[in-house]
Amino acid sequence: MGLIRGVARTAVVAGTASAVSGRVQRRQQGRWAAQDAQNAQPAYAEPQYAPPPPQYAAPPPAAPAGDDMDAKLAQLRELAGLRDQGVLTPAEFDAQKARILSA
Repeated sequence: MGLIRGVARTAVVAGTASAVSGRVQRRQQGRWAAQDAQNAQPAYAEPQYAPPPPQYAAPPPAAPAGDDMDAKLAQLRELAGLRDQGVLTPAEFDAQKARILSA
């Protein structure tokens, strides 16, 4: 009988130790998994983009081309009249015409 009692006692002690060890191991794995989840970054994180450039106010609308062209034509007619009267030399006329047309 002594042999059976010793074997039974050993089995109970070994079974209890295995159960306790397994529970401790599962609890530690759960804690480690929670820590990993907190520390880990998502595998496909949202890409970081540079902030968009600041938006500026729209430039003022350009003056109608017709009015501007009419003013240029009037200046050219006036210069041509001065050239025809001899007030301006042809070189001066050409220089003023180039200035008006480039503006």
